[in-house]
Amino acid sequence: MKKWLITVASVSTLIGLSACSSNDSNETIAETKAGNVTKDEFYEELKDKYGDQVLQELVYKKVFTDQYKVSDKEVDKRLDETKANLGDNFESALAQNGYANEDDFKEELKYQLAQEKAALETVDVTEDELKDYYENKYTINLKARHILVADEETAKEVKGKLDKGEKFADLAKEYSTDEASKEQGGDLGEFGVGKMVPAFEDAAYKLKVDEISEPVQSDYGFHIIQVTERVKNDSPSFEDAKADVERSVKTAKVDSAKAQEAIQKVIDDAKIEVKDKDLEGTFKQ
Repeated sequence: MKKWLITVASVSTLIGLSACSSNDSNETIAETKAGNVTKDEFYEELKDKYGDQVLQELVYKKVFTDQYKVSDKEVDKRLDETKANLGDNFESALAQNGYANEDDFKEELKYQLAQEKAALETVDVTEDELKDYYENKYTINLKARHILVADEETAKEVKGKLDKGEKFADLAKEYSTDEASKEQGGDLGEFGVGKMVPAFEDAAYKLKVDEISEPVQSDYGFHIIQVTERVKNDSPSFEDAKADVERSVKTAKVDSAKAQEAIQKVIDDAKIEVKDKDLEGTFKQ
């Protein structure tokens, strides 16, 4: 998730607080020999521990999805992209991140897409920028290999050996921490835009065939990358792909500070007024 997205703890999956505050607040929801637990007790306990977080989540989702309309088609497309990236790990990823099911995750995607639209409004792009991205990245897949190491010093050591003529595949087997590719000499196969982490993708697409990169830092460590082939893919036409291309180009150009200001303005303009005195400080900065 981008740094400019507002994220809140998704504790609402534990229980809908509003469902606990019925007219019959003394209704028992659990019985024990030591005494009963009423709806009112349960609600107050949840509000005390998680009230700020849940209220933020509920209000922010209402504000952004009202201000920025997100279609089911947009949500389904982002869902399909997520599934493609996670593969067989999709279901376990949902559980690990606290989503009760796929529908719960789709609600979160709708919220994220609404925030994204607010942030991307701060970015201007030209037709030439879009066409350049389409022709040189969107329609091109790369075949590449890499050597992944934990620190920059080791990455520079590996790069030095490559510069002296040592074989990439041999150094990958010796140094790389990527167990999935090291025995294949670092080979990553063929991939297109959006399949690798941004830092890796940006560096790879700037390389000429057979050129070896300087150390590239990502969340996984430091990469030495070599592109072995550039392959034309079966992309849709520029006009059909334009919306995707524009989103990608704008996302790459987003200034986090400006995006955060735009998102905060949406919240400020919503004139949020908390009626519950116990939660009245929830939105104060």
